Amino acid sequence: MGRPLESKVLDARRYLAQGFLYNGAEMTHYPAIRKSLARRLPDGLILLSGGNPVPRNHDVDFVFRQKSDFLYLTGVEEPGCFLLIDPKRGREALFLPRIDNHHRVWLGDVPGPREARKLYGVAEAHYCDELPRVLKDNLGGYRKLYADGDAAKRAATKKLKVAAAELRDALDELRICKTPGELDLMRRAGEISSKAHKEVMRRTRPGMYEYQIQAIFEAECLKAGLKHLGYPSIVAAGRNGAVLHYHANNAQLKNGEFLLIDAGAECKGYSADITRTFPANGKFTQRQRDIYGVVLHAQKSCIERARPGIISADLHLHSMTVIAEGLKNLGILKGETSGLVEGGAVRLFYPHGLTHTLGLDVHDTLGGRKRRLPNPTKVPVRFVARLEPGFVVTMEPGVYFIEALLKDPELRRKHRGSVDFEKAEKFLDLGGVRIEDDVAVQRKGPPLNLTSVPKEIAEIEAACER
Repeated sequence: MGRPLESKVLDARRYLAQGFLYNGAEMTHYPAIRKSLARRLPDGLILLSGGNPVPRNHDVDFVFRQKSDFLYLTGVEEPGCFLLIDPKRGREALFLPRIDNHHRVWLGDVPGPREARKLYGVAEAHYCDELPRVLKDNLGGYRKLYADGDAAKRAATKKLKVAAAELRDALDELRICKTPGELDLMRRAGEISSKAHKEVMRRTRPGMYEYQIQAIFEAECLKAGLKHLGYPSIVAAGRNGAVLHYHANNAQLKNGEFLLIDAGAECKGYSADITRTFPANGKFTQRQRDIYGVVLHAQKSCIERARPGIISADLHLHSMTVIAEGLKNLGILKGETSGLVEGGAVRLFYPHGLTHTLGLDVHDTLGGRKRRLPNPTKVPVRFVARLEPGFVVTMEPGVYFIEALLKDPELRRKHRGSVDFEKAEKFLDLGGVRIEDDVAVQRKGPPLNLTSVPKEIAEIEAACER
């Protein structure tokens, strides 16, 4: 497999047949987003760089995925591009790599400036080698250049002070509240990912290998035109479900075991993040029902509370309380519920956070400095903010039986009065249960659930019916 001398650039034209990826309706929200950024940073030129291919070895690149900020502002999925925004003059320009026939022979054609203006909804488009000239023409009246690292190096101007941190904060503040156009793309990602999860439920059988189940999910996403996943798929049978970011995906699924699958595809960079846990043979045992029911109750209760004004860390505290109460009812935990939460006993079974933001990154931006709040709980959580309309967040409580925690001598001493370790160890073969949906916070009422995969026990058994 030969390698062209020029940097590799994907051929946008091959996507034109896939209307949901490139059509006018789904490109219209990008100009409004660029204008919002210009309003936040009116006193400087704004210059962002797209990503470049990363070599895997001397002949092959890793599959290219555009930088999230560049996707957010342009929708351009090809590498080697730049975006210039001049807030005072209301000017925007997209810069594209200039290619030659050698590139066309090996990789095909890519949009030129004329095609790019129509395709991406920008008033101006140029080749990248014209960037210094266009930048020089727009320097007048500015002292700042809001640029990321690669763009600042390419600009190479000493006349403007580079303000990278301010650009990062402005983008974080904008990206956390999704526009209607962004939500359309997230609905599409959720719709296709949900369909793939349902296909997994329908086709999973004891004796299959985790990688075969992974192949079912990912094939459904590819068939629908979603080429990228938001993250590596987690497909965990039995005890493997207690490994939070399990990645081997090579074990054989046994009759009577749970399967935990955490997987989601991207649509133009916007990711779904969905987890389901269900029996390999399609029928819940009583033990599985008991643990699954605790997690499902916690998740549904938290989704109902995910409304504007609620602090995300308080939601997590609520999820811990519900799970502690549920494990108490099963005799695994003992004592006052508040003490089990504050003392950390419940974290032996629920060691991760309830929620994180979702968007162009599976763990999306945290909203900028203005939105960050101090953690009102003693529980370490990644995302602490007051929920606002337009936030898209995951809801993913879980209960796990993790040998490394349950057999840790120090933890056993610390929590011996709160945990029935003998009873807990009897669940080690169960692994873990996690249920995860993606929800968009609305101005009024409960959030909009972007996930449509069965999660009630009767619904799962029906979806798995052999």
